Amino acid sequence: MASILDEYEDSLNTRQHSRLSNANIGITHSGFVNVRLEEEKPIFNKQRIDFTPPERINHLAVCNNQLCMSLGKDTLLRIDLAKPDQPNQIELGRKDESKVHKLFLDPTGSHLLICLSTSECLYLNRNTQKVRSLSRWRGHLIESVGWNKQLGNETNTGPVLVGTSQGIIFEAEISATEGSLFNTNPDQYFRQVHSLEEDGKPAPVCCLEVERGGSENKYFIIATTRKRLFQFVGKLAEGSEQQGFSSIFSQNQDLLPSFQEFPANMGYSEITFYTPKLRNSPKSFGWMMGNGVLYGQLDYVRPDSLLSDVQVWEYTPDIDISLDKPISIVLTQFHFLLLLHDRVKAICTLNGQEVYEDVFPDKFGTLKKMIKDPVGGLVWIYTERAVFRYHIQREARDVWQMYMSMTKFDLAKEYCRDRPECMDMVLAKEAEHCFQNKRYIDSAKCYALTQNYFEEIALKFIEAKQEEALKEFLLKKLNHLKQSERTQITLLVTWLAELYLNSLGQLESDGNSVIFQETREEFREFLSSSKHKECLYNNRTTIYDLLASHGNVDDMVYFSVVMQDYERVISHYCQHDDYSAALDVLSKHCNEKLFYKFSPVLMQHIPKKVVDAWIQMGKRLDPKKLIPALMNYSQMGSTQQISETIRYMEFCVYELTVTEEAIHNYLLSLYAKYKPDSLLWYLEQAGTHPSEIHYDLKYALRLCAENGYLQACVLVYRIMELYEEAVDLALQVDVDLAKSCADLPEDDEELRKKLWLKIARHVVQEEKDVKKAMNCLSSCNLLKIEDILPFFPDFVTIDHFKEAICSSLEEYNQHIEELKQEMEEATESAKRIREDIQEMRNKYGVVDSQEKCASCDFPLLNRPFYLFLCGHMFHYDCLFQEVTPHLTPLKQSRLEELQKKLAATTQTSKSRHRPAPKDEGDTASLGKGNAGTSREQIKSDMDDIIASECVYCGELMIKSIDKPFIDPKKFEEEKSSWL
Repeated sequence: MASILDEYEDSLNTRQHSRLSNANIGITHSGFVNVRLEEEKPIFNKQRIDFTPPERINHLAVCNNQLCMSLGKDTLLRIDLAKPDQPNQIELGRKDESKVHKLFLDPTGSHLLICLSTSECLYLNRNTQKVRSLSRWRGHLIESVGWNKQLGNETNTGPVLVGTSQGIIFEAEISATEGSLFNTNPDQYFRQVHSLEEDGKPAPVCCLEVERGGSENKYFIIATTRKRLFQFVGKLAEGSEQQGFSSIFSQNQDLLPSFQEFPANMGYSEITFYTPKLRNSPKSFGWMMGNGVLYGQLDYVRPDSLLSDVQVWEYTPDIDISLDKPISIVLTQFHFLLLLHDRVKAICTLNGQEVYEDVFPDKFGTLKKMIKDPVGGLVWIYTERAVFRYHIQREARDVWQMYMSMTKFDLAKEYCRDRPECMDMVLAKEAEHCFQNKRYIDSAKCYALTQNYFEEIALKFIEAKQEEALKEFLLKKLNHLKQSERTQITLLVTWLAELYLNSLGQLESDGNSVIFQETREEFREFLSSSKHKECLYNNRTTIYDLLASHGNVDDMVYFSVVMQDYERVISHYCQHDDYSAALDVLSKHCNEKLFYKFSPVLMQHIPKKVVDAWIQMGKRLDPKKLIPALMNYSQMGSTQQISETIRYMEFCVYELTVTEEAIHNYLLSLYAKYKPDSLLWYLEQAGTHPSEIHYDLKYALRLCAENGYLQACVLVYRIMELYEEAVDLALQVDVDLAKSCADLPEDDEELRKKLWLKIARHVVQEEKDVKKAMNCLSSCNLLKIEDILPFFPDFVTIDHFKEAICSSLEEYNQHIEELKQEMEEATESAKRIREDIQEMRNKYGVVDSQEKCASCDFPLLNRPFYLFLCGHMFHYDCLFQEVTPHLTPLKQSRLEELQKKLAATTQTSKSRHRPAPKDEGDTASLGKGNAGTSREQIKSDMDDIIASECVYCGELMIKSIDKPFIDPKKFEEEKSSWL
């Protein structure tokens, strides 16, 4: 018993597969290689359990990996398939002749009902060893149980439905927990809720199923008799599920047929359901009855019937219900299995074809029952002496072929999604089907996804004269090509462009404007596709040629824009005299090179708009590169072109503040030729110093001279600082202008006087205006009456100059008086200075013998020293060291030079004379004669440098306030000395 599920042996009827042969390898028309490198296991793989029962097997039930079987008369065997080596054997302890009629195991595998032939029922829970009798069930032979999948658990079944051999449907509930002292029965209640009949007589309830589903959470109850299938649908009030299903049977059933009936009767029927793994409610059903198998889908939404897509599979001639009745039925996803007394048949629910038959040898005995574990998915079959089970492996492997043969291509593709070779066959079949039914566009879409030969498909559409379908095929094919397949992409893109152009031409000639516009939009979308932009760009010349050959100018312009070939677009507009459109393209894309290239043409026809565009571009354009176009049309163009040229040059100069000389020279020439009123204003605001000027002064002078603008020439001369030429030219225009020029050389009085003399000569000799000449004297303080008298003719009387001469004499007298006054003040100042010097010579200070140097703090009288009026006293050498760092480099070098001279003078004096004693507070005389005088002068010069003021109280100390106490160069050395 311990090895009940440890070892398996393959069924004797397992299909044998031949070795790999040439037929298994081949290259299909689709381009896929179909190779099977190992034998494929069958869908239904039978395995016999290595188990020999000690007694004959009467009944078997399995659910949720819990297997229960009735052996002999009084033995029950329970096996947890997760622990097959730990079987559990229980004795029922029946003394009478009763036999086990049926076993019922709930979906959780926890509750087992043992129905006896004596109309009794026993209950056994998975967690106990004690078999308990259901007293309320006594007297009823149980044929079916409808378990409650929503409320059932390991200890309680919840409300369940029970069908009897008398056609009565009871509602009951079983609890595994011990009851009260007076109620120890596990059955909580047992009450009748409905009864079923056939031909006016009670009929056994062969099967019961309770499901809940749909958006409204309705309850669906299916009950079958020998010939009839009943449906009961209803809703339970919220929270009343525990009260049972009696209200559903009493609800109005007008919208649903009460039952479906078939004529044949084989004494019993069986219904089975298939529930997908990810769903809680069954998806399909199969009902085995006398006329065959009724199978279909369960639709929880339909109001008229739960059953949909119903079909009847009639028994084949080898199944005679009078002699060889089918025993059981099991439903899988795409098949239902029929159990006969010696074999199992598998019928595909998609086409009703028998796809599998497995004959059992006689040595195992007659087949008794077939059960499917709804949780584990395994199918179990048993005889009196053996147990088998079927593994269902990859049941959907060939479903795609059936759907394909049924022309249900969407479902076929769904079931071969992970098998590209099968998907290709389905797509090819679908494409062929659509082609035969003249659905050419759909056919093209499918063909594009296949691996069929490209040329064959293309020729097929060409022969059928289906250009739209061919175009669709090429488009789909193009979208599935990789970027590395450049040659194929180029071929398809070019072909598609030709097809689009042919179609557009045909539609235009037919006058179908709506479809024409739609096709054009589609074509333009194709041309602007980002996926194929590289290919279109590399082959744009070919596309241009195609567009030109068809005369499709509009699309050629559009394609040029897409390719950013704006030069071609603008050239096209210019050739067709649509200059505004050309300028719009230029302005939109702001390409500087194109502006430089096309501005000459556009300036000739729409100068104002062009200049507006230039101004909008601002600094992105180089005005110097636009000058050729401007000069071309400013010389031979209209007044508007010239005025727009000036407007743009003014924008460059005044708004963009361009400083290039060529721009300013060109604007200057335009002003000189066409707008002289602005010339002088421009020159005046351009600046008065050559460094501020951006135009060529010599060019401006020549331009103004050629056009006779004398005032402008004067202004240029002034800027060039050619004041004599400016005055000479200004005298031809206006004396006041000349006067303004004569005052400009402020630093050169001689030149100013010369210029004013020119003005005076001009006034006297040319204008002969004595009053103006006199005004010149008052305007310039450098001119005197005697300077201009030579310019007057001899016949001029003195009366004209009387006032000027008197005024001049008065000025001379006043000047003489001022000089006298200055001399007297100078004499007085010299006298006071001499008195101060004499006073200083007599001034002295008293120094105590204990006084110390303010710098070194040593006795002061030990060495030569200085005494300042502030009271500070320094040794000579200490003062020298204190002052020297604060002196300028020039004074330091001067001081070194004086020291050298003093040293040389001292050496010479020592060689001639003996040293003399020093006076207190001063040094001794260094000698007599020139040597002494020189030495005293040197010392005096040194005193002026180092002793001009007290180093602590004077200006040197104030200037050194921002200097660090420690020289930065010696900071590190000083810092390290403190460590």
